[in-house]
Amino acid sequence: MEYNTRQKKLPLPEYGRSVQNMVDHALTIEDRAERQSCANTIVNIMGGMFPHLRDVPDFKHKLWDHLAIMADFKLDIDYPYEIVRRDNFQTKPNRIAYPSTRIHYRHYGRALEDLIKIASDMPEGDEKNNLVALICNHMKKDYMTWNKDTVDDEKIAADLQELSEGKLQMTDDIMRLMAERLDMYFPQKTPSRNFGSSGNVGYRNRSKKQNKY
Repeated sequence: MEYNTRQKKLPLPEYGRSVQNMVDHALTIEDRAERQSCANTIVNIMGGMFPHLRDVPDFKHKLWDHLAIMADFKLDIDYPYEIVRRDNFQTKPNRIAYPSTRIHYRHYGRALEDLIKIASDMPEGDEKNNLVALICNHMKKDYMTWNKDTVDDEKIAADLQELSEGKLQMTDDIMRLMAERLDMYFPQKTPSRNFGSSGNVGYRNRSKKQNKY
């Protein structure tokens, strides 16, 4: 018995050694028409191994690419598609540029800091106030990820002021919009609440439904 570890490495292990043996056999067929028929059969077998991908665009194209790869690009047949070239496997992809700027508070994340910058540059008005209210509610949600007991409005206001370099303030109007947004998504039968520090309990009770605002 010959172990797979002692056999040649499979270019595409997901198809298994049996399919690879079929491809190797196709390479030995001298008659071109018979070789073409064998290749068509192999591709049909390969497609049957992944029936959930039948409706995926370009699925057949990928199968013929995979056939060429398993044949080490030596299978002389009429491919129905322009197959991938060997050169594509010899060139390295470009290095991905990672941001080098520091995130002030990791629990808020970079996306929220970008939103704060956008809001800071917006003209005064309802659109800006609604965005700031959305940002503050999101800051509360992120803060609750790390401190599940309570969230302090004063802390959120201080962080907002720091991250915006003093351009944004959590005013009474902003806090009213924050409460209205929460009431919109999480209506309560209880009377409206003060959304100051005394409103922390109400926010904490909603913490399990964090993803809608």
